[in-house]
Amino acid sequence: MPSYQSSSVETARKNVAARLREIRRDSGLKGHELAAFAGWNKSKVSRIENAVTPPSDEDIRAWCAGCGAEEQAADLIAASRTADSMYLEWKRLQRTGLRQLQESRIPLYERTKLHRGYASHVMPGLFQTPAYATALLEAVGRFHRAPKDTADAVEARMARAQVLQKAGHRFVFLLEEAVLRYQLGDAECMAGQLGHLLSVMSLPAVSVGIVPFAARDRGMWTLETFDIFDDERVHVELLTAQVTLTAPGEVAMYVRAFGDLRELAVYGADARGCVADALSALG
Repeated sequence: MPSYQSSSVETARKNVAARLREIRRDSGLKGHELAAFAGWNKSKVSRIENAVTPPSDEDIRAWCAGCGAEEQAADLIAASRTADSMYLEWKRLQRTGLRQLQESRIPLYERTKLHRGYASHVMPGLFQTPAYATALLEAVGRFHRAPKDTADAVEARMARAQVLQKAGHRFVFLLEEAVLRYQLGDAECMAGQLGHLLSVMSLPAVSVGIVPFAARDRGMWTLETFDIFDDERVHVELLTAQVTLTAPGEVAMYVRAFGDLRELAVYGADARGCVADALSALG
């Protein structure tokens, strides 16, 4: 895993490692004996037990077989996969195309009652127009060398945005003013996107704040894009991966950061004025 490693991911991996260590100890095997049984370098057992090297499915099966605990393999594999899912590289998420990635998130969006989001670079997916989404997803697909299914992915993203119209949901989003100014597509594309944002801002279930360039005494720095789903999980978008945080302490930290950023934002007429200024700047 790259240098960004949340405590949620680390804790999940350590729990799997601890269970494997207990199985080995209960069997009476020494580490080098288990390594010899599995045909591994003798240091591999230590690396797995110390959560340095995440075990593969085959590693877990071999481990349990060597320790006479084959019946525990399935549960351990499931736990290991859950840990892996907390840090998912985009190249892994996108290997079957961008459409499937969009569709896979629909159940989460539909069961979330309070969705809070912070965007520092591009328009939130729920607010995007087809033209803007096309320009963005083409750039994403090109950079990450994902399968070329932009049109299908855009269709799926638009379908996901229908949650904005459904009862029982509330959306609170904060956008850095820079999001209004970074141009994706041509001027017509951006004008359409900014006009659509004004329409979204009028929806009864949606609150949008803009953190202006001129925010004074800024006590909270610009962060990476993140989404908070109720108070249960946070998705953080990095260049290389999506990180899912579920540890209560980490979720609370992002909720706190969201609250601090919210204090910097403007709303209502002032927020619409920021959008109007960005529209005027397009010429």
